[in-house]
Amino acid sequence: MPVVSRIERNRKGEFRLRLPADERKALRAMPDQLRTLLVESPSDPSLHRLFPTAYQDDPEREEEYRELMRDELLEQHLSSLRVMEETVDADRLTEEQAVAWLSALNDLRLVLGTRLDVTEDTYAEQVDHRDPRFPSLAMYSYLGFLEEQLVEALSRALPDRM
Repeated sequence: MPVVSRIERNRKGEFRLRLPADERKALRAMPDQLRTLLVESPSDPSLHRLFPTAYQDDPEREEEYRELMRDELLEQHLSSLRVMEETVDADRLTEEQAVAWLSALNDLRLVLGTRLDVTEDTYAEQVDHRDPRFPSLAMYSYLGFLEEQLVEALSRALPDRM
């Protein structure tokens, strides 16, 4: 059975969201959860991939980099989450909103994957439905699915250079 596309670009350059109500409901709370973590627990280890190390072998330069960039990176993450939160019930997104969604989905997926300790081996075999991580792993997969849909829709606007 073919997979129904959840996100498609129309002729006007807008992005149509075909998200069922239950999927929108699942996505609705996620931006606030990540925003709370970003603001109230900035040293949480699951956020590391959102603020990667730039100078691993030079702690002094790394500290300098963090002082210069952390607030800007934080604002980018928060802005993307805000757009996703404001448009989760929309039928259409502008290209700017779609790019923000892509960023927010990626951030959510990175944090969830870090918390679940997802590796390449995680999906090597079927995940048991009785595994207590099953609902979170399913959400992780779903976020990846939406991310892929957005990348495909956004890439359709790129000129064909081949």
